[in-house]
Amino acid sequence: MTRLLTVTAAILASVFLYSTSAAAQDKVTIGTGLISSQKCILCHSIGERGNKKGPLDGIAKKLKPEEIRQWLTNPEEMRAKAKATRTPAMKDPKLTPEQLDALVTYLETLK
Repeated sequence: MTRLLTVTAAILASVFLYSTSAAAQDKVTIGTGLISSQKCILCHSIGERGNKKGPLDGIAKKLKPEEIRQWLTNPEEMRAKAKATRTPAMKDPKLTPEQLDALVTYLETLK
């Protein structure tokens, strides 16, 4: 019986980890698409793509997920907090909660 419980627990853990990583990968895919659809690359760059004046490469090393979220939901407040002077100022992209989660998840991969 103990062996059966151990095997069952291992299987359930594997299913949970797979579904969690699959969900995270879906968010990354959606977030990647949002970079294009929201035209983020007009002001920002990722790799060789976009405006080199606003690189996002390594952003996850500089900012915590909550700080990235704040930049996306309240850019004016974060601009003042960071004493940012780059113009034009970033605008609130007006994302749904799901889109916001996906974009933060994607940006967190840019380490």
